[in-house]
Amino acid sequence: MSTTSGRKPARKSRPGHVKGAMGQALAHDSAHLHVTGAAVYTDDLPEPKQLLHAAVGLSAQAHAELRALDLDAVLQSPGVVDVITAKDVPGINDYGVVIEDDPLLATDQVQYAGQVIFAVAARSVDEARRAARRASVDYATLEALLTARDALDAQSFVLPDQTLTTGDSRKALGNAPQRLSGTVSVGGQDQFYLEGQIAMAIPQEDKGFLVYSSTQHPGEVQHAVAKALGTTAKDVVVECRRMGGGFGGKESQPALIACLAALLARKTGKPVKLRLDRDTDMLVTGKRHDFLIDYDVGFDDSGRILGIEFVLTSRCGMSADLSGAINDRAMFHADNAYFLEHATIVTHRCKTHTVSNTAFRGFGGPQGMFAIEYVIDDIAGSLGVDPLVVRKRNLYGHKRRNVTPYGQVVKDNILPKIITQLEQSADYAQRREAIRDWNRAHRILKRGIALTPVKFGISFTATHLNQAGALVHLYTDGTVHLNHGGTEMGQGLFVKVAQVVANELQIDIDQIRITPADTSKVPNASATAASAGTDLNGMAARQAARKLKKRLIRFASTHFDAPAKSIRFDNNQVMIGSASVSFAELVHLAYMARVSLSATGFYRTPKIKYDRASLSGRPFYYFAYGAAVSEVVIDTLTGEMRVTRADLLHDCGRSINPAIDMGQIEGGFIQGVGWLTTEELWWNDKGELKTHAPSTYKIPVCSDVPADFRVQMLESVKNRERSIYRSKAVGEPPLMLALSVFLAIRDAVASTCEYRLSPRLNAPATPEAILHAVIELAERDNNSHAHRREST
Repeated sequence: MSTTSGRKPARKSRPGHVKGAMGQALAHDSAHLHVTGAAVYTDDLPEPKQLLHAAVGLSAQAHAELRALDLDAVLQSPGVVDVITAKDVPGINDYGVVIEDDPLLATDQVQYAGQVIFAVAARSVDEARRAARRASVDYATLEALLTARDALDAQSFVLPDQTLTTGDSRKALGNAPQRLSGTVSVGGQDQFYLEGQIAMAIPQEDKGFLVYSSTQHPGEVQHAVAKALGTTAKDVVVECRRMGGGFGGKESQPALIACLAALLARKTGKPVKLRLDRDTDMLVTGKRHDFLIDYDVGFDDSGRILGIEFVLTSRCGMSADLSGAINDRAMFHADNAYFLEHATIVTHRCKTHTVSNTAFRGFGGPQGMFAIEYVIDDIAGSLGVDPLVVRKRNLYGHKRRNVTPYGQVVKDNILPKIITQLEQSADYAQRREAIRDWNRAHRILKRGIALTPVKFGISFTATHLNQAGALVHLYTDGTVHLNHGGTEMGQGLFVKVAQVVANELQIDIDQIRITPADTSKVPNASATAASAGTDLNGMAARQAARKLKKRLIRFASTHFDAPAKSIRFDNNQVMIGSASVSFAELVHLAYMARVSLSATGFYRTPKIKYDRASLSGRPFYYFAYGAAVSEVVIDTLTGEMRVTRADLLHDCGRSINPAIDMGQIEGGFIQGVGWLTTEELWWNDKGELKTHAPSTYKIPVCSDVPADFRVQMLESVKNRERSIYRSKAVGEPPLMLALSVFLAIRDAVASTCEYRLSPRLNAPATPEAILHAVIELAERDNNSHAHRREST
């Protein structure tokens, strides 16, 4: 039909589904680019003329005064153009996220081995890195606190302690018929993203800067760069098309890299790129917090917890970074799936002379869950019953026993359904008995099994971060330009948000151009973190799309003289009564009628309200749930371990993209297995990290995936809250399903003494740790036998 004349639409209709609508299992939007090497990351961008390359000079000591810094040899190195130290920062020498305690460049003191002291710009990467090693530094060594226990003994903290209480734990413990106490530690974890930290800063006219950064939080980088340069946010634009992985390690840490590149660019007047190599990256940047966990639990003869006290001591490193919120979330997840009527949870946020730890997938939640699951396991061991019985005994209820220690009512508890379904589909009971029979017949190899649940709160605990914006343009040919505040790190956020827009406008997803996160398009965006990327940005994009749809309906109603209620969008067509026009035709007609074809969207998460002072309220919009059964085999002579089978059942609500969500479940689980079994961070007594490369730091590889790996999403259960299409977040929760692997290892170790005692096993359960646990358990069992003989 004509796009300029005539007011009757053509009488045709093409019912069906658009490509990319809600619930379709689409490939990642960049999958074809990933596998062909055509996906452009920051280091792949065309390099501007006169680009300089940067490198950093690091502290060799954990804690020392800087008495003298001689950079003459650095400046005289081949290819070197300039260097910067703290004296060259025109603005504020700090990139702290919450408080100003994170210097960009060390001043009179260094506080960890690996802290940046200076940066150098040269004509090539190799020249910059060689020059950075030629500095002469005179240190006056100071006492270094290296472990959380050291810091606790010295009362060294980055932030004040926090205590969460509910009921009267002291009284409940005193009255409990059964009581246990103990200590366990859980290690940290390096994010080990495939693409390392990188930024490229390009001076613009009139003192402006364009910064390409591999970051989960472009807005944070924008403000940090402006602060360092002594300018304002309006003068800095930050862009990120994609990251080669983030996992929380690119939430606060990229600000340092971007600021150093920008400072060198300002001083030299030339574009500067700073890309850390793997070793430097691991030395400089923060990791998952390691925790020391002390517990005291009282329970009845059935295993029901009557009172519990936790002391969670985390190694935060030399600065606060995000440790406050991370430790808060650890407290909020120390209940996991269980009702704790009388509980006290204390967190110590310890300052050590090690790298400042930071965000990592789960953000403190995994450490809190680890604590309670370890305790549940100990209770079951002391009673001589299946740990699953104790878990079921303590689960949250529906109308009773349904309030968390921080006062949030658990309204959507579907864990009993998940556990029952998984218990049956995984043949848990039968396999458990078969494993015990097998262990009685085998002396060297021992098998173990465990079923553990997950309840994970979705929302930023810092309430103001629960907001997002989006920008959607319609072009006259009916195609769409989509931008929002979220960032893509391989998790599939961009394709899911594009599916939301495709579903709302009822157009094929290939009509939508996904564009880089850009602070000049969507301002003040929160980090893509807390598993809330799709919840927030999907809702904002939907609002923008609905604004445009509403304008088009209003126009079509007038143009075609048809009731608005008779107009609907379907499969790239716009139905007007029994007739239709193509979506593209309607958009062009609207343009000719001077209808605005651009819209912004904004979303703020409803219902959440959290009082930071009292640690109470409703910090989470909803909970995501899941459960896993894992089976392992260990070699009691070497400590080697293999996961032989894993059954996962996870709650994604109404999945927007089952293919993407399935990938997140599988990947999250395997990353969690790495955290709990192979990924050991080790510092020597000088505070030097010695596991800073894949030769010494072992992430899971393909051969570590269970040969029998069964993953399912819970079907026909939508989110009770009005999330985007009633879906649920899936980025972080599956990682905690890996707790089943750690506890299956404990079960296997326990079999070496016929389950009479509970093993003392710390995480990660490396072969050395497993072997030590087997030996220690045998010694304890022998001592117990000897004690019984003496008493008789």
